[in-house]
Amino acid sequence: MYRFLLTPRWWGINVFVLLAIPFCVFMGSWQLSRFEARVADHRSAGEQAAENKQEAARPLAELLPVDKATVGKKVTASGRYGKQLLVPDRELDGKQGYYVLTLLHTDEDKALPVVRGWLPGDADRAEAPAAPTGEVTVTGSLQASEVPGENGVPAQGGLPSGQTGAISAASLVNLVPYDVYDAWVTLDKADSGMKPVPVAAANDTGLDLKAFQNLGYTGEWFVFAGFVVFMWFRLLRREVESVRDAELGLVPDQEPDGGQRDPAEKDPAGESSEGPTQEKANA
Repeated sequence: MYRFLLTPRWWGINVFVLLAIPFCVFMGSWQLSRFEARVADHRSAGEQAAENKQEAARPLAELLPVDKATVGKKVTASGRYGKQLLVPDRELDGKQGYYVLTLLHTDEDKALPVVRGWLPGDADRAEAPAAPTGEVTVTGSLQASEVPGENGVPAQGGLPSGQTGAISAASLVNLVPYDVYDAWVTLDKADSGMKPVPVAAANDTGLDLKAFQNLGYTGEWFVFAGFVVFMWFRLLRREVESVRDAELGLVPDQEPDGGQRDPAEKDPAGESSEGPTQEKANA
């Protein structure tokens, strides 16, 4: 009864199933591992944030370049404040406002973006407090350059002069005529009555939409694997039923070309398939 499994058609079906199931299981397991990695990163980021609050500030040069291990670390830097910019459309404590960003010129002939604080309302250069003059030493938390469109960073362009949408070297290099660090610092204590900007977690360390997408893809791949098995058994069952019907003679007679013969169709002699006996009986 199961000899049909050795036909070329079923060989193709069986090979497809044998390849599809491991592939779906592998992809589901990989997506699950990605979700678990994001959960672990989120947990470690929370633990690191607690540790950073207890650590002493370190010189900027010791913590560069910025990565997941150094984001949020206490850092100290010295220099003179220069150009000041505003970063609009930033929310804090449920209110809309803007950051006051000032570039600190260090001894390395580069400028360090320093967020001195947050103010509510629309970005207004007249309301933003001026930066301290002379040599200053700042202490704050190290942050990685922002990416427009990610982690709540607006991706808008065409801002007025003196404003920037993202705090990053790529954005600031077009606004100032000198080199800028590929990092920025948010002060622990904001200047001149402004509110301090809280430390942001490193990229790809939170349970964001991407993390739950990985979890959703995990379920989809395992559902695909189950669907493949279900369809294989369904095809097998239909084929077995067809073989049984053929053995019991329940399959309708087939024309030579494979079509079913119509009982009312006349044979070449001009008589119907019911035959002359049936016609005489009717008479």
